[in-house]
Amino acid sequence: MKTLPLPAARTLHLAAQGLLTPPRRKAVKADVLDTIARMTQLQIDTIHVVARSPYLVLFSRLGAYPQQWLDEHLAEGKLFEYWSHEACFVPTEDYGLLRHRMLDPSGMGWKYAAEWHKKHRKAIDALLAHIRATGPVRSADFVREAGKGNGWWDWKPEKRHLEVLFAIGQLMVAERRNFHRVYDLTERVMPNWDDARDLQPADAVTAEVLRRTCRALGVARADWVADYYRLPRRPYRDELHTLADQGELIQVQVEGWKQDTFVHRDIAPMLDDAASGKLASTVTTVLSPFDPVVWDRKRAAALFDFDYAIECYTPAAKRKYGYFVLPLLSRGKLVGRVDAKAHRTQQVFEVKSLHMETGVRLSARLAGDLRRALQRCADWHGTPQLQITSAPADWLEALTLSADNDAPA
Repeated sequence: MKTLPLPAARTLHLAAQGLLTPPRRKAVKADVLDTIARMTQLQIDTIHVVARSPYLVLFSRLGAYPQQWLDEHLAEGKLFEYWSHEACFVPTEDYGLLRHRMLDPSGMGWKYAAEWHKKHRKAIDALLAHIRATGPVRSADFVREAGKGNGWWDWKPEKRHLEVLFAIGQLMVAERRNFHRVYDLTERVMPNWDDARDLQPADAVTAEVLRRTCRALGVARADWVADYYRLPRRPYRDELHTLADQGELIQVQVEGWKQDTFVHRDIAPMLDDAASGKLASTVTTVLSPFDPVVWDRKRAAALFDFDYAIECYTPAAKRKYGYFVLPLLSRGKLVGRVDAKAHRTQQVFEVKSLHMETGVRLSARLAGDLRRALQRCADWHGTPQLQITSAPADWLEALTLSADNDAPA
């Protein structure tokens, strides 16, 4: 069994996630689908103090690209939405991996409002008949009788009905308009799907999901794999060893870890170079709070010694770092985080605060890498004026100096 140093495990993970090298060319539309397929899924979130999370995750890997490409792929039927890790865009060819959840949503918890469905079945069936007769709908098409709601916990009845029908797979998201879901019948969105013909047995689906998870993670520990697709919480050691016996995975030992650990066969050709240090990530970029690299707090801690919690849902007084904090990835390490806001009208990208990780040493190279990464992000947002409001004094000076050095003569 091959033993890997921890930096090699990080390198293989970032390689699997498409974060090994910066983009070598300008992105094309097909790159969006390829990037999502590599990750297997793209988590959705609506917060837009900077670009909404799914667009930002793609930017971290592709560099500047038109955000409408993602919307177009959804409308063209190349992606679909469902509860995967959380609410995610998923390649349409992977519909069968999630279909069992739709047919039996009993294990989905709050994502399927079973009591609401039971109580309002007549109204829900009537809404489905309305869509069948008249075409796609948005939640906004229905007037809220009691005025504006206060969030997802205070949805109007029709929105709840739509979400029930979405959870049980009778409705799908046909497209998004201004990021609002447009719901239509599943048979109209997926006209070529037939459960009787196309649905694989549940155990075969679980095995395929584990394969996809290990490929997306590059290096996969038995205690990590359940989280990626939100499988029932257990280690799946036997299933991973079976995949290893089948040649799909290679078992390795990572220094400092006791857990069973595996590398996907597609990543295996990189093993020796990663272990020797010949292969390393050269990417410096900002990450979304909902990026797969950081969405599992325990995995981010084990791989990167990076303790990351999303604070946008935490009361302001209890936040440690800020509202929408973007981790900073640089050359294989998570070196810090920024609380950022794009002031689109003023064309200002504000770094409200910069926090560097303990032990990260200031250098001209790192300061230059970070400054250029932040500027690229600012430019892509259409807010090219980069404003650093708060940062440790030495880092602020170094970032300012690197900006001066990068300026044209």
